[in-house]
Amino acid sequence: MTDHAPGSLPLLEPLIGFPTISADTNLPLIEFVRGYLADHGIEADLVYDETGRKANLYATIGPRDRPGICLSGHTDVVPVAGQDWSTDPFALSVLDGRAYGRGTCDMKGFVAGILALVPAAVERDLETPLHIALSYDEEVGCLGVRRLLAWLDDQPVKPALCIVGEPTGMAPVVAHKGKVAMRCTVTGFECHSSMAPEGVNAIEYGAELITLIRRAARRLAADGPFEPGFEPQHTTMHVGTVAGGSALNIVPGEAVFDFEVRHLPSDDPERLIGEIQRFAQTELLPEMHGRGAETGIAFTELARYPGLAADERHPVVDLAKALSGANSVGRVSFGTEAGLFQAAGIPTVVCGPGSIDQAHKPDEFIDVDQLSRLETALDRLLERVTRQ
Repeated sequence: MTDHAPGSLPLLEPLIGFPTISADTNLPLIEFVRGYLADHGIEADLVYDETGRKANLYATIGPRDRPGICLSGHTDVVPVAGQDWSTDPFALSVLDGRAYGRGTCDMKGFVAGILALVPAAVERDLETPLHIALSYDEEVGCLGVRRLLAWLDDQPVKPALCIVGEPTGMAPVVAHKGKVAMRCTVTGFECHSSMAPEGVNAIEYGAELITLIRRAARRLAADGPFEPGFEPQHTTMHVGTVAGGSALNIVPGEAVFDFEVRHLPSDDPERLIGEIQRFAQTELLPEMHGRGAETGIAFTELARYPGLAADERHPVVDLAKALSGANSVGRVSFGTEAGLFQAAGIPTVVCGPGSIDQAHKPDEFIDVDQLSRLETALDRLLERVTRQ
């Protein structure tokens, strides 16, 4: 680190040191942040999950009797297992203008920037409050923020606007796709493979559904609907995992596969999921039941979050442009918690440091310059909310 390093780097270091993989607790990080805020005279509320092993954090700087601007980020990160890292993923390394570590880009860099703003913010006479929202389990379906939003709904004051600091290169993003993740479990009928016609091959029936999903994906790519600004410009479908069978000489009795729909904000994922379910119900199940009453096909929803479609004329968009210095807005295909904030009645945009190209990969990094740009934007925000 140099004398000219961003002020957020010293705070990013301990944040990276907490291995807050979604499967594990995030409480040590949350307690660190709560203690840091308490040292600056800021009280934070914690909203726990049902196990008490994870928590969201919410805090307000400035007047608590009026709605303000929320800066929102998630604390969980994706796993590092099986990835070939050049450095310790849970120890910050700064090399050649890049800060390496799991979560530097997605999205502890943004959280560090928020915390670096705190000492200056508490010294100001804020006319508009700043709210800090940190969530858990974003990476596994935007789960934790739902409890935080439900809690906020019961509070006397909730934010007027929100900026979710996912990595966009500090460019304002007004729209992103939604997602529905599904699991299909096919139950067949086992028998010796020499008598294969007497069994019900769960893998083969599952393969028919997988083929249908692939055909639907190709149709979407060819026929749309399309929305310029997204890449790709259409709703997508794909199968991500498949499991089934125990031995080649046994007709498999079960097959399980997971698939997802990443849909345009204006598209309805239910029409696509319904297409798959109707084919199973009308084409496959009658044949399967004719050979075994205990056979079946079951669909289970694993995760869901809505897309984001912000009104480009809304003040939250103007604010994001002013803070970032951008003249235009963008759209992204990855999902964030922004759609849930928007659905809760809090106008929201996405704007944060780093590039999604570096997220979830070995040797994840954020350019130090991006942290400097974030700090510049947050300094501008502080000027805007300070009483003149």
